[in-house]
Amino acid sequence: MPRNKMSRGGKHREDLQWRRIDLHVHTPASKDYQESDATYLDILRKADAEGLDILAFTDHNTVAGYAAMLQEVSDLERWETAGHLGAVGETRLSEYRRLRDKILVLPGFELTATLGFHVLAIFDQDNTIRALEHVLLQLRVPFEALDSGETEVGATCDVLTAYRVMAQAGALVIAAHANSSHGVALVGLGFGGQTKIAYTQDPNLHALEVTDLESRKRRKTTSFFNGAKPEYPRRMHCIQGSDAHRISGVPGNRRNLGVGERATEVLLPEISFKALKELFLSNEFSRTRPHRRTA
Repeated sequence: MPRNKMSRGGKHREDLQWRRIDLHVHTPASKDYQESDATYLDILRKADAEGLDILAFTDHNTVAGYAAMLQEVSDLERWETAGHLGAVGETRLSEYRRLRDKILVLPGFELTATLGFHVLAIFDQDNTIRALEHVLLQLRVPFEALDSGETEVGATCDVLTAYRVMAQAGALVIAAHANSSHGVALVGLGFGGQTKIAYTQDPNLHALEVTDLESRKRRKTTSFFNGAKPEYPRRMHCIQGSDAHRISGVPGNRRNLGVGERATEVLLPEISFKALKELFLSNEFSRTRPHRRTA
């Protein structure tokens, strides 16, 4: 009998499914969030409307948003057990359960490293809030700033140290909007050279988030990091994310997007952090592609 076609990683292609992900989403815990009345349930509802399978909360230098969502669910469950939930609470808890069954919500944060570079750290949902805050402290985010969600928190650590500390803590490490402002590809800056090579080729960095994944320009970011250039021999996984600071984006403004409005599709055997990280640690570059949103 003919053997099933397998990917290079040894998995049968028919066992894999395309899954939609947005690994760069802010919540009201970020100081620069644009909608003061938005709720965590609103974020999950928008993710569901966009067909997301995996979502990551990545507030600035904090995990307070993810912690607040967990606390709200915990409070609702406690009131349910005590028989004091009420109709409104029952509806909210039912929605949380429905949406969290459909969407894998991962904890993470967007670190502001020294010189203002932004790095995403995405973690397995089994991590405790205290463990994640310990990582932030290792990255030299001040204790008093752990819940503030500020984009600037003083002198943290350099980019390469950030990659190492995040990776050692088990994170999926992604350079945020690498080709844009605060990006490690140093686009538009008057220096580069060895610094740019180090910041984009470090073994503890798992992927580059870029804003031009679907660009038809010859010199787009993916063509620069495709492994063909001698000074950049390591081919990098390139993905896109919404960097959402609001529920729904501003119409006609591609720089101010909502949840899931610039997503990536990944070919996975299951919806899990483990499967996601294994993909980005592999050399199977055909298993990622930009999601083409029609609305």
